[in-house]
Amino acid sequence: MTTGTAFRMLPIILGLAPAVSAQLPSRLTSKAPPARFADPDRLTKLSAAFPEIDRLMNGFAERSHVPGIAFGIIVDGRLVHTGTAGYRELSSHAAVDSATVFRIASMTKSFTALAILQLRDAGKLSLEDLAERYVPELASLRYPSADSPKITIRLLLSHSEGFPEDNPWGDQQLSATDEDMARMITRGIPFSTAPGTAYEYSNFGFAILGRVVANVSGMPYPRYIRERVLQPLSMNVTTLQAGTVAPERLAHGYRWQDEHWLEEQQLPDGAFGSMGGMLTSISDLGRWVGFMLDAWPPRDDAERGPVRRASAREMQQVVRYSDATAVRDTASGTVTLTAGGYGYGLGVRQNCLFRTAISHGGGLPGFGSVMRWLPEFGVGIIALGNLTYTSWGGVTDQALEAISRTGGLVPRVPQPAPVLVERREQVSRLVLHWDNVLADSIAAMNLFLDQSMDRRRVAIERVRLQAGDGCRNEGAFVADNALRGRWRMRCANGDLRVSVTLAPTEPATVQYLEVVALGRDENLVAVPPACR
Repeated sequence: MTTGTAFRMLPIILGLAPAVSAQLPSRLTSKAPPARFADPDRLTKLSAAFPEIDRLMNGFAERSHVPGIAFGIIVDGRLVHTGTAGYRELSSHAAVDSATVFRIASMTKSFTALAILQLRDAGKLSLEDLAERYVPELASLRYPSADSPKITIRLLLSHSEGFPEDNPWGDQQLSATDEDMARMITRGIPFSTAPGTAYEYSNFGFAILGRVVANVSGMPYPRYIRERVLQPLSMNVTTLQAGTVAPERLAHGYRWQDEHWLEEQQLPDGAFGSMGGMLTSISDLGRWVGFMLDAWPPRDDAERGPVRRASAREMQQVVRYSDATAVRDTASGTVTLTAGGYGYGLGVRQNCLFRTAISHGGGLPGFGSVMRWLPEFGVGIIALGNLTYTSWGGVTDQALEAISRTGGLVPRVPQPAPVLVERREQVSRLVLHWDNVLADSIAAMNLFLDQSMDRRRVAIERVRLQAGDGCRNEGAFVADNALRGRWRMRCANGDLRVSVTLAPTEPATVQYLEVVALGRDENLVAVPPACR
């Protein structure tokens, strides 16, 4: 064994002189603290957008002829701002307030998905199980091809089972009984695509998931949701039966037709309720979105929800890609790029402004709703209206853009693992005064194979000499994650940017090292290009 190989296995301890001849193993962990928000005044900054959001929402309701609206902003799991306007019932001019209960239609799907994951976490089913195991009528389905896989629970959760998109039809199925659904399935369900090959939004698929919840749990779907999901979250107003809502709290639904509002009949609850039958208030919905936001970031805190935080995060990640779009604003010429897909009961999108936006809308005769949140930023928006298919997409985009302009919408800052902090100090010492023993002790096995030690030393010394004497670490250590980061070294004639990535070994050693000149005003944080 060579001396260099021996020292590679024994990292130097922070604080020892660089030329020591023997090193002790690192005691520092590669486990990092959770990412955190660095600005203590962020809520104050974000709040500056609330008056503009109020104007946007009220203007939208007036232009779109929405009789009544309720909306709210969630920050760090709390509903911090609400607004209401208009009437929950036109004939009596009864005003909407934060306790008014609206139908939320397809937003129900996220509750169904959570119930499935709750049963999965309890060991009562697997997402890879065939759906026909729990809904026997599905065994008679005629698949579109001989090589089609059978439908699994995961395919149903992600709209990948191959059933045709059925929004207009699905809206009118809420009154169907369990027997009606069983007959529908037995008669057959046509396929628009082979299972597992494409995204196709299916209300029928989520109605089947409701049957899975009932058959696996041994209790009716509404009872299971109430006892196992809603009550643990103190969502005591939320229900699947309009008849249980106090008349003075219930929003009536309306259609705008021929310059008049026509009242829509309240749809009943039935076997299709799991795809779109839920009713809730802005206060209760704020708790739901707050719970979803609380799943981020991953951390060691005690679990408090009806499902594990990891399962709530699982719902919020793309399982089935859907599409990408590019839309040009004819007035400004700006192009908005959007791409994403579907998780479990939730849509996941990325655009030029936000890397991850989780959302779902809901629309039924008489109602339209939306919930949207930004996990990296801890911020969400919700809105309810009592107009058929109230179209909230554009105004909620504008509201989030208003929040972004406050300067308070900054993502959590990843925290470096203690071992990465140690490597920063050791690499900084190498940049100042190269030492072969120190270099070998912190290098992963690839580092000096990718570029020899001598060539790497010469390159680093060259850029340091150009920067001048008196180099010292200055400013924040910018961590991309627990084991990768960069920092600024300020020297007499210029600055250096030092970047390291640690290897997947214990102890974690340096697999990537770069030292380059940096402009005095150049930012260490890479800023993604805006869409143009």
